Amino acid sequence: MNETIKYSVAMRANPMKPEEAKKAYATMQHQRTLSLEELADHIVEHGSPFSRGAIYGIIVDLTVCASEALTEGNNVDLGKLGTLRTTVSSEGAETLEAFTPSNIKSLNVNFEKSDYLTERLAEARFEKTISRKAQAAAQKAENAGQTTADWTPKEEEEEEP
Repeated sequence: MNETIKYSVAMRANPMKPEEAKKAYATMQHQRTLSLEELADHIVEHGSPFSRGAIYGIIVDLTVCASEALTEGNNVDLGKLGTLRTTVSSEGAETLEAFTPSNIKSLNVNFEKSDYLTERLAEARFEKTISRKAQAAAQKAENAGQTTADWTPKEEEEEEP
């Protein structure tokens, strides 16, 4: 695996123990979000015999059908990617008989990665980079013709997650 995952580091408090000292934690620095069109293009670049339009249509159909399957109470196995599963969140009732659908507060979708994806992620390499806040401050300074930038957080301001 030649891919490199970029991250920055920020000092953050533990929300469960705010009295404890802040600690340094990694924060993902996502490069961008691929659109369905870009994903279709990427598949074509991998030598697919199908056109970009056909692949795009299949992906759109997949999203519609997977959504339908999930709302029907099914899990959706996405092969080497993983499995989508619905979970339910509800308020408790005093007895089994007292529980009604009104106790159900939300239906959620969880993703369980496959063994293949787990192995791929375990091979990832990491590269430390500057935070989005630092990047924005540097860009702002450069646009203003300045040679330095300050992104020091104000005392009451929490550093970027």
